Amino acid sequence: MAGKEGFGINAQVLQEVAQEIAATHRLGLQIGIVIGGGNIIRGEKYQAQGMDRASSDYMGMLGTVINALALQNALEKEGIPTRVQTAIEMAEIAEPYIRRKAIRHFEKNRVVIFAAGTGNPFFTTDTAAALRAAEINADVIMKATKVDGVYNKDPMKYADAVKYDRISYMEVISLGLGVMDHTAITLCKENKLPIITFNLNTPGNVQKAAKGESVGTLVAN
Repeated sequence: MAGKEGFGINAQVLQEVAQEIAATHRLGLQIGIVIGGGNIIRGEKYQAQGMDRASSDYMGMLGTVINALALQNALEKEGIPTRVQTAIEMAEIAEPYIRRKAIRHFEKNRVVIFAAGTGNPFFTTDTAAALRAAEINADVIMKATKVDGVYNKDPMKYADAVKYDRISYMEVISLGLGVMDHTAITLCKENKLPIITFNLNTPGNVQKAAKGESVGTLVAN
């Protein structure tokens, strides 16, 4: 969301992301979005300065709510009906997360944005994505990132990094690859939830991944 600024919400990036999601939604797909908040606050920074983990994690959750409201507004400008559900109750600005209500929104052709992670400290947004996907019986988790897939080492630092087209959950864990944290990967494995990770900044990638075209890296059994 931050674009090149590295902080805050870039209006152009927000619009481009919304357009990608809107185009994919028009394919007739049901879409749930778990959004992060790193463009606003990263808890690790404050933990390094001595803040306790729980407080910094809650601050990060609030950052995801800000992003969720911004994305909701951008999607609705694209004509896509949207609901935000938060794991921490904030009745004045969004619905509390209720599984059956989320599923009902999907049935009514609405995009649902899940904010505030799991509502608990010590769990990442990755784990929130895996949890929500399992709860709503999602077919796939599409993890949109800044890189075009999973590599054997950081492609930003190493020119000889090798990309995987497909990799198993156990290989991700045993090799210590940074696809998602181990809790999230384990949850996906137990629920047979495939993960497609790809570059969000490449136009059309969201639609390609949703159509099952070869894009990024597939993590599965």
